[in-house]
Amino acid sequence: MSNQTTIKGDTTLKSTKAISNQITIKGEVSFNQSNNVAAIVKLWEANNKNAIGEHIIAPEAKGKFTLKATPTSNDTILYITAELTDAKVVLLSVLSPNFKEDITKNGVIINELTTVASAFTCAQFFNELQLTGNLHGIRIAAKNTPNLINPVTGTYGEVLTDPFNITQNETLARLNTLAALIAAYGIVEIEGYNWKENFMKYTTPLGGNKPKNTAEAMIGVAQSPWLYTADLFHLFDKAYPSPEDGFPAKPNSKVPTSRRNAPFVPYLSFAPEDFAMILAFGQGGICAPGKLSLDKEGNLWTGLNWMPGAQNGVYQGIGGGLVKLDSTGKLLSPPVTGYTGMGVDGAGWGTAVTKNGTCWVTSFNGSIGVYKLEDGSPVVENVPEHIAEALNEIGGLQGIGVAPNGDIWIVGTSSNIMLHFPDGDLTRGRVVVNEKLNESLSAPFAASIDANNRVWISNTNGVSLVRYAPSEKNRPVERFILAGGGRGVALDSKGNCWVACNTSPDFPHTTTTDGVSIIEGFALGYPHLQQTVGRKHKTGAVFMIPADAKPVDTIDKITHKSNLTPYGDGELNAPWGVSIDGNDDVWVANFMGRGVSFMAGASPTGRTEDFTTGEVIHTIHSGSIQMLTDVVVDQAGNLWCANNWNLPQTVMEAKPDPAYSTWGGGSGVVVVYGIAKPAQTPLTGPVNAV
Repeated sequence: MSNQTTIKGDTTLKSTKAISNQITIKGEVSFNQSNNVAAIVKLWEANNKNAIGEHIIAPEAKGKFTLKATPTSNDTILYITAELTDAKVVLLSVLSPNFKEDITKNGVIINELTTVASAFTCAQFFNELQLTGNLHGIRIAAKNTPNLINPVTGTYGEVLTDPFNITQNETLARLNTLAALIAAYGIVEIEGYNWKENFMKYTTPLGGNKPKNTAEAMIGVAQSPWLYTADLFHLFDKAYPSPEDGFPAKPNSKVPTSRRNAPFVPYLSFAPEDFAMILAFGQGGICAPGKLSLDKEGNLWTGLNWMPGAQNGVYQGIGGGLVKLDSTGKLLSPPVTGYTGMGVDGAGWGTAVTKNGTCWVTSFNGSIGVYKLEDGSPVVENVPEHIAEALNEIGGLQGIGVAPNGDIWIVGTSSNIMLHFPDGDLTRGRVVVNEKLNESLSAPFAASIDANNRVWISNTNGVSLVRYAPSEKNRPVERFILAGGGRGVALDSKGNCWVACNTSPDFPHTTTTDGVSIIEGFALGYPHLQQTVGRKHKTGAVFMIPADAKPVDTIDKITHKSNLTPYGDGELNAPWGVSIDGNDDVWVANFMGRGVSFMAGASPTGRTEDFTTGEVIHTIHSGSIQMLTDVVVDQAGNLWCANNWNLPQTVMEAKPDPAYSTWGGGSGVVVVYGIAKPAQTPLTGPVNAV
């Protein structure tokens, strides 16, 4: 067989000028590299349980179909299913609204590849074959489908085949392998082995129902891509066995090994850790993104530690600006420099989108920038004079917390203070005056504000997290003992606070970094972290502090140590960012572990109901994933991850190897499609499900 299906068709998607909004869609169905198919083709729209168009393809029609229908609105999301002679063989294509003109001009193809791509990007909205849920989230999902497979050609999307992806991750091979399994379902017959029954068994998602057809099977894999990977690869091996002179290669062979008879190449050579569909984006230069933040349209904002192309590290470097990507990963901000202004020169953990149409950024140099979401321009040329004077004394800033009431809280890392901007008003900014609070902060890093206006603040030093309740008279400042290297903080829908700590509770302490610049703090802390790794050469944990917890209740009365559970201790490796999805489950960015971990939430339910709180269910790795500092969940259930560092030796050396002197900062951001339960954005306080 050839390496991929090639189909050409005369297809149009056009709205009539009539008020009825009637559309006509023409296209072709292909299966197993052939358009000699008989099928029932149906046109659907999101949030409508009934098909709005149908065409029966006769065998002599060469796969061609014409659909006429009247959608309920112009902005709905359309998708097509094709049920073949075997009713369990169903193909799928979700049509991206961004491709309407291209589809009108050149056509649309329905095949195995479009089925896999549509299943993964829209996984969180399919109930059987009904695309239902929040229309904005569905639209984001549909727009991303062409990144994997072009609906017009039925072949590989531009992002999948760009240099950031085609040789850097397994996504292409994973997609081809799953597409080959769909083809196999329609043709495979193995005596004494129920291949088809096993296929449906091993594509059943976690906590879900057994699929009834091949399209539902791919949706099942997309929803739980870490399940049954070895079993699915075994089915691939059964359907497309290696020839006798194939893999593994024989020693001293004078000829190369033969390929499997699979319809798409490249395919996987061995079972993957998971079938997650992962893509990286870095066009225009995205170097060392720190904190990620999503606006209501699904656009991604992130401040860069360093400028792309510069020789960056803790001893030298040029600070980066603010980057904006649309919901499909397309760069919208200026290349190289990003959006600039207000003195920001290198952003760390401080990027936060508000509900007031702005994005706030903090800088290593102590600057605060506030930019308009519409065009990235600064809201003012300079911060108010009284704020500027305070910032000159405060030094480096990190995390930004956006409260449900619109207040902005900023962490003063180098000076152990907090800044407060009521209603997000830059002119009303003030340094919080509270001696007990200042004494409890030790190189504070991140902040999140709950529904009761309590500010939860992680500490780099001091093995603790601080809860500050500005309206509380008796105990406004409370301190919870955890572990060292406090980083990301997130609140679930019940107000429970999850915090990632770089180190485990038993990890040896090092020189504190209070009162030094943020970059110097990394220069002091990372070597100790690297040289003193814990068991299994891993260290770090995630803690959950109940919303109603009191510090006294979290201390063991005999040992006087924290009785809070260090979730993931021994499995995570220097966890950094933490986010909660729409099911209140937890996603963690592993800095040294170069992966994204999925953990059961405070009250496991739905697909995680068989797991215990804080249990690490799976960790995603990829060649595209570098040293991550953050992971966030969008309204389509996609995970967006920040590649912050790449080569630590380059970051830590004063004079690194010139060949790799630009490799210190991580390259780009990474998306994992459709794997999380969707969450509302922008995030202001506790998470809210879509």
